[in-house]
Amino acid sequence: MKLKTGSFLWCLYLDKLYCLLSVRNVRALVEYFRLLDAHRSHTLNDVLFYHFLHHVTNWTRKQIMNVFNMLDWEAVGEIGFDQFYMLVCIVLAHENHLEEQFIFRHSRPVFELLDLDGEMRLGAESFQKYDFLFNIKKHDLREFYRDFDITGDCHLNYKEFKLFTISTMDKYQEKQKEENENEEKSLLSESTA
Repeated sequence: MKLKTGSFLWCLYLDKLYCLLSVRNVRALVEYFRLLDAHRSHTLNDVLFYHFLHHVTNWTRKQIMNVFNMLDWEAVGEIGFDQFYMLVCIVLAHENHLEEQFIFRHSRPVFELLDLDGEMRLGAESFQKYDFLFNIKKHDLREFYRDFDITGDCHLNYKEFKLFTISTMDKYQEKQKEENENEEKSLLSESTA
């Protein structure tokens, strides 16, 4: 997934630690949402939603409609600002390569989003359907279920999902630490040369 250059979302700053927008950015996003709301119903229907995401991302029509259906929790054919805000944070987290951080910080809302049938269990099909949102690869998915499906029912409950988020965050922090050490080494070698 790629955010198109020059779109409004490029102007928003996502806090790297908490994966949230500042109050100033939320205020700007509320105004943007009002501009998108052509029907003045305080919601976006599927057509408005599609055109918004088509304008700001390179997602396919199928991906956009899958995301709309995921966010339309009440199946009314519209999403409100809360869902729109969640979507923008997910898109910005993906653009800034903070997917692991986002899933860790917002594990309950992400779990509820992915739990399409409301059974409080996630199957592999949920992750495969939305892999483009959270950058989850198929081989990671197999490993993920093997390591965290404690009950052995090929579904994850929230506790198992939370274990996954903690483990993923640990791996992410290790990778960041390794990258920082490599950067420091390269800077030291450049300064001594």
